[in-house]
Amino acid sequence: MGLFDKLFGGGKKKVSSETQETRGLHMPDLNIPIDEKFTIYFKKNGGKFIYCDSFKEVSNAVQSIVDENSWQDHPFFVMNPTLVKKFSKYGLTFTKKAKDSEVFFTTCEHLIAQNGSILVCSNQLHEKKLNELPDNIIVFSTTSQIVESIGEGLKKIKKKYGRSIPANITTLKHFQANKENSDDFLTYGSSSKNLYLLLLEDL
Repeated sequence: MGLFDKLFGGGKKKVSSETQETRGLHMPDLNIPIDEKFTIYFKKNGGKFIYCDSFKEVSNAVQSIVDENSWQDHPFFVMNPTLVKKFSKYGLTFTKKAKDSEVFFTTCEHLIAQNGSILVCSNQLHEKKLNELPDNIIVFSTTSQIVESIGEGLKKIKKKYGRSIPANITTLKHFQANKENSDDFLTYGSSSKNLYLLLLEDL
């Protein structure tokens, strides 16, 4: 079974990704599952997507990314202690200083199907803006975090945190520089990021 068969299996009717990708940016979405829609737009944004059905596959994927980019001697910038605890046993090293790393390793709040973006907040970024992060980002997420729209993601954040809504809410969207996104104010003046998404099946 291929990678996309694993992601989009289970009897769901598949729609050609070519048909979806060739539709205009403001055209109504085709009636496809949100996981498939997210993947189409995420790849269109230039992101690199790795689907995993176990944590062992996640750890193997991280090691493959390290080997591919020759990051064996480069510590990962991490602000989430849970990630350090989960991945330190796999030979990774970490730093709390962004300036000491070429790679930012993080989680996220939600994955947005309507535009293939990644919703993050102060839980992941603290007070940092996107242009203060390393150019390379690895995001660890799960399939249950995929939502249809930014509005739905914000509602879930509000429900989850109640009155303690986190600050610095923004989206990671541009993973490949092009004319369309070079001046996008939503990136807070940041350059495009080289982004890997590790998506763990948890549904």
